Amino acid sequence: MLVGVDEELLSIGQFARLGRLSVKQLRRYDELGLLRPAYVDGGTGYRYYRASQAREALSIGLLRSLDVPLAVVGEVLSGVPGALSGVREGLEAELARRRRTLASLERVMERGLPGAVVRVVREVAVRVALVRERAAGAEDVGRATSVAVARLMGAGVGGGPVRLVGLFPVDVGEVVEVAVGLVLVDGVGWEGEVAVLPGGVFACATHVGPYDQMPLTAHALLAWCAERGRVPWGPLREVYVSDPAVVAPEELVTELMVGLAEDV
Repeated sequence: MLVGVDEELLSIGQFARLGRLSVKQLRRYDELGLLRPAYVDGGTGYRYYRASQAREALSIGLLRSLDVPLAVVGEVLSGVPGALSGVREGLEAELARRRRTLASLERVMERGLPGAVVRVVREVAVRVALVRERAAGAEDVGRATSVAVARLMGAGVGGGPVRLVGLFPVDVGEVVEVAVGLVLVDGVGWEGEVAVLPGGVFACATHVGPYDQMPLTAHALLAWCAERGRVPWGPLREVYVSDPAVVAPEELVTELMVGLAEDV
């Protein structure tokens, strides 16, 4: 028996069994301030808990089983309003990503590894109003692109038919800078960034279907270049032929293009 200590205190091993946590987890949660022991022996460093703390331990276990980060677990235990809202949004985003991945996988299962008819075209240089956005990796590219398009369209740049071109790095890292350009007709100005997309020879493939399955066609386009020993230059371009506001996702037409060094 511990001298001067409540006899109802439980050793860390006993409390771990009661709270359905491991001893290692309890030590970690103590370090983080999530679940402090009721008493720590100054001489031995042994931790002791009360049975009344078991509900808190079980709650931590429940929240962790729901993929709630430890930092948010602390907020929930402290009663911070809306603490779980961000976790829910993250799970919904992950679920949407998984659904997109599943759709692409089903397409590969149905049609085999992606292939595309690739043609070589010559493009002229064009002047564009340009908006840039940063994406947190490949899975965030769609969101960043939508934001860039909304900024361009919200600016009300007129002067002719809307021609949008997405610009993406061929190699995607943890942080991706994407850009969307709106082709400017002569005489139309733009208060933001203006750039000239260089012309030249491009390998081009047509993608028909949802935007989130575009990586399959991009794979086929880059494989075509690699098979012929052609090293692409510049960003991958997506020329949006269809208007997603009036065309069904399965019928959207997009031209994917990548620059090719001209033969000397």
